[in-house]
This record gives sequence, structure tokens and C-alpha cells, in this order.
Amino acid sequence: MEEKKIVYSSCKVKLQAIHDTMDLLSGKWKVTIIGYLNIMGKCRFMELQRNVEGIGAKMLSKELKDLEINELITRTVYDTRPVTIQYELTPYGRTLQNIINEMYTWGIKHRERIIKKKKN
Repeated sequence: MEEKKIVYSSCKVKLQAIHDTMDLLSGKWKVTIIGYLNIMGKCRFMELQRNVEGIGAKMLSKELKDLEINELITRTVYDTRPVTIQYELTPYGRTLQNIINEMYTWGIKHRERIIKKKKN
């Protein structure tokens, strides 16, 4: 019985870590924002809004703030007229790339499987 408690405790720790990751990446926009910044590098707010199709200014602002709080992006304010603000993935934010790539690979396979099943 003691062995089962140890295994369960270990499992709980792993599940909590998975939930933390999923909470961080949840929502419609975060993965898209991270992916865009990963490809394009530094971007201004309006550039992100134009290229993250369908996102509004309020939602983009909220998502960027959340990503910044979680140390996945940096927000740099330049003393120009008008003020320039750029967002960039941190090295820590770049560590998500493998996870996102795995999600992409799994998503493609899953979509193909479901479409194939619907055709049969």
C-alpha cells in the first residue's frame, strides 16, 4: 500500500506540472503569439495585431501581459516620439518550441485520423 502512495504522489507532481504548462498555453492566442515571435523576432504591438488574425487590441494586450508575467516574452519601451514598444521571446520562452512542435505533429495526425474516420 505504501508503494502505491509513493507512485500516486509522484503522479500528482507530474500532473500538476502538466496542468501548469497547459494553463500557460491555454486559450486561442498564446501559442500563435509565441509562434509568430519565434519566427519574426522583435515585433511591435500593431504588427502583432495585424498578423495574429482575428485578435483584438484588448485581448492581445491581455495575452502579452500574461506572457510577460510568465517570463516568456520581454516588453521593451524605447524613448522615441511616438513611444515605440517591442515584444520579443525570452530564451526561456524559446524553450517552449519543442512542446509546440510536438503539439503540431500530434494535431496533424489527430486531424487526419478524425477526417479519415468521418470518410469511412
